[in-house]
Amino acid sequence: MQTDTSVPASASIRASTALEQLLALFKLEYLQPDHYVGQSLDLGFRNLFGGHILGQALVAAGNTCEQRNAHSLHAYFLRGGNPHAPIHYNVDRIRDGSSFSVRRVTASQGGKAILILSSSFQAHEEGFEHQTVMPDVPPPESLARAVNTTRPVPELVPAAAELKPASNLAIEMRPVDPVNQRQPEKKAPIQSFWFRAEGRVPDNPAMQKCLLAYASDFGLVATCLRPHGVVYSQPDMVTASLDHAMWFYQDFRIDDWLLYAIESPVAGHARGMNRGNIFRRDGTLVACVAQEGLIRRIGEHG
Repeated sequence: MQTDTSVPASASIRASTALEQLLALFKLEYLQPDHYVGQSLDLGFRNLFGGHILGQALVAAGNTCEQRNAHSLHAYFLRGGNPHAPIHYNVDRIRDGSSFSVRRVTASQGGKAILILSSSFQAHEEGFEHQTVMPDVPPPESLARAVNTTRPVPELVPAAAELKPASNLAIEMRPVDPVNQRQPEKKAPIQSFWFRAEGRVPDNPAMQKCLLAYASDFGLVATCLRPHGVVYSQPDMVTASLDHAMWFYQDFRIDDWLLYAIESPVAGHARGMNRGNIFRRDGTLVACVAQEGLIRRIGEHG
């Protein structure tokens, strides 16, 4: 059965919560055919959060491919985005085949590209199915919220008073084995955390996937830092997403609990590889993610 896979055009929405604000920002402004504009969101990082650009770019691509469902995306982050400036999204319609459609999106600020994303959309099709098993972890109700570790500018390790539950984010996260942000210890390069949207999300499947792309950027780079006993908020650390790939397999609701199980198989040359699986609470694997990140300590050759 075909579903509407586009996200409605931008409208003037007064947001009272972080989730409402994010949902409003994912309704892009139509400028001209295949050209959309999205507003930025400052989460306290040095640059615009990478997941924000991923999600909006997928919205732009989906707006030109309304009768097919996004099944994968591959993106390169080219420059750090400005969290206080609008983002222009230009879509190239690469191909529309009998089963698949491909779109390429260039996100830019000030006339300079900050991200290039290729995404593929598929007509509904049945086929073979199998999946890996979801890790056995405690339920989300037994875990504490993640602390707010976004860092202000100038970049400083947060004071103890600033390490508090992140109640002002659109996505709630509950880590299984969190790292002490003040005194990080070396841990295995794996982690799992539960997450969900902080409120009801519209049934539109395209919006669900765009929000999952947004949320999928949380926690990835941090995974390859765990065996080294460092955290991204340290003033001598420079971290950034270099690329991001994602594949969608099953239906889900991002306002229900999802488990993100991440591992980092390798790091070297100031880069770390991270890959993750996202499961519904019933154990169904809904999406797979892979990302390489920059992990550079200031003063080291890189």
